[in-house]
Amino acid sequence: MTVTSPEFLARLVDDARADGVTGFVAAAVVTDADRVLLVRRNPGDFMGGMWEVPSGKVEDGETVLEALHRETAEETGLTIEMVSGYIGHFDYSNSRGGITRQFNFEVTVEKTEPIILTEHDAYQWALPGELPEVSEAVRHLIAP
Repeated sequence: MTVTSPEFLARLVDDARADGVTGFVAAAVVTDADRVLLVRRNPGDFMGGMWEVPSGKVEDGETVLEALHRETAEETGLTIEMVSGYIGHFDYSNSRGGITRQFNFEVTVEKTEPIILTEHDAYQWALPGELPEVSEAVRHLIAP
């Protein structure tokens, strides 16, 4: 079963619901050579100033995979060419007091430039051993 199969994706969501998770986020770990793309949250946002991988909410009626493609394009202007792997999830308390599960996928993009930010104030290509201020969950995701 591949990570892009409807069965695999449905199982991820079903397992999260069984764990009491109320929100879902799809995240793209975009790499270029040995570096990973990070975007910085706007200062006034929830967790403002924190660096993260491109990610966003799975909307009602949308699959995790559809959200992954849409959010990556919306936040960076990049188009996913291939989803090459599922690299796990982590849970966190969201701004509404519920629990959100972030599903993280390794992706290849058609082109790594230009990056067009719409929801963040900066981006960088970082080496896994030289990460800026990221959450512990993102640090373990990128540099286990």
